[in-house]
Amino acid sequence: MKSNLKSWLLLALLACIWGSSFILMKKGMYNEQHREIFSSLQVGSLRMLLAGLVLLPFTIQVLRRLKSRKDLFYFATVGVCGNFIPAFLFTYAETHISSGLAGIMNSFTPIFTLIVGYLFFSNKITRYQLIGTIIGFCGITILVFNTGGVKTNGQELLPSLAIVLATFLYGISLNTIKFKLGAYKPIHVAAGGFGMVFIPSIIGFFAFDTLDVFSHHPDAWSGFTAIAILAIVGTAFAVFLFNGIIQSSSALFASSVTYLIPIVAVIIGTYFHESITSIQVISMFIVISGVILANYGHLLFKKSVEKSSF
Repeated sequence: MKSNLKSWLLLALLACIWGSSFILMKKGMYNEQHREIFSSLQVGSLRMLLAGLVLLPFTIQVLRRLKSRKDLFYFATVGVCGNFIPAFLFTYAETHISSGLAGIMNSFTPIFTLIVGYLFFSNKITRYQLIGTIIGFCGITILVFNTGGVKTNGQELLPSLAIVLATFLYGISLNTIKFKLGAYKPIHVAAGGFGMVFIPSIIGFFAFDTLDVFSHHPDAWSGFTAIAILAIVGTAFAVFLFNGIIQSSSALFASSVTYLIPIVAVIIGTYFHESITSIQVISMFIVISGVILANYGHLLFKKSVEKSSF
């Protein structure tokens, strides 16, 4: 009982950490007057650089214990698709849309994980997963074309599509971890991924003139604080936490955090006076319903069949 309670508490904590990541991106980019501190490119490179520094000792460990040179390619895939590119896509998107909406759209990840697994990793899809995927895409379509101020006939559509692309890349990363890097511990997978993009992060830090912000912007350190929390707590520490949940319960239970993140992101975004529309909330529940059906449909309907047989 105590172990079960501990798992739920850790899950709730992880949802709060990852759910708050979206507002931290926003706080890293803008001050209270909504004037830019760091650009989206600067936030992305800083986040990657700081997280890479924190995980550097584990990166050294995994490089010393490398099981095959081919694994370097898979670690690079995880680093680029699971960390580097999405970090820039999400910060770019949040220059146009709210952090709450970004959190909602992040729930597309399990849907793309199923699709990518089926198309590129020969992972079979059950009928419940197929139906859930279709329902999820209905929610995605409604959300993309009704994103409160994001119009479908101009450049304002791009921020929503950027998040869709980011979640698709997450799908590639997650399947790579599952099917190609299963022999490594989760912390080593994360560290190996960040290690592969560490040098590009350093290059980005200097190429995007990040140091100039510290020299000339009065709110530079407040923005940097938000980015540091995002990188250290929202990335490095969260990996340890996620690993702990898997070890104390199961991977299936740990994946439930996906359903809680959008709720936390919306609540925090509303607290900071970000607007959220009813259609966005409805779309969120459509997407989450699809994800739940895809992941738990066989269990839900199995129970209903068992009950009806008595």
